[in-house]
Amino acid sequence: MHNKIVEILVVEDSPEDAELIVRTLKKYNLANHLKHVQDGEEALNYLLNENDFLPKLILLDLKMPKVDGIEVLRVLKEHPQKKLIPVVVLTSSREERDIVESYRLGVNAYIVKPVDFEKFVKAVADIGLFWLILNQPPN
Repeated sequence: MHNKIVEILVVEDSPEDAELIVRTLKKYNLANHLKHVQDGEEALNYLLNENDFLPKLILLDLKMPKVDGIEVLRVLKEHPQKKLIPVVVLTSSREERDIVESYRLGVNAYIVKPVDFEKFVKAVADIGLFWLILNQPPN
């Protein structure tokens, strides 16, 4: 067990996927503070207006209403205080243009959501373990 405070922002419009992500991270004790927002507009409002919450990791879906994940990524990576926050795209999109554009904008990892339930849970757990336990970010 680790005792550092973990703050994760989950940006996901699918209630089912969001619940599965949140449950998995909590099951593996990877989320002391976890916030879920349902679309890109809500994510940007939250990140740019709530100065007391600077997540250590953002899990970002791409295909969302209002503001899509690509635009969220673009705005974050242009923001001086937010651009170093690790962003992992977790999406159903296998489109090459989405992958290329995400990396061009500075995403840290691009993961296609597994369709299989158990593989999805394992992928989320592995993401959390790597980014929150193994990875050493700058201070």
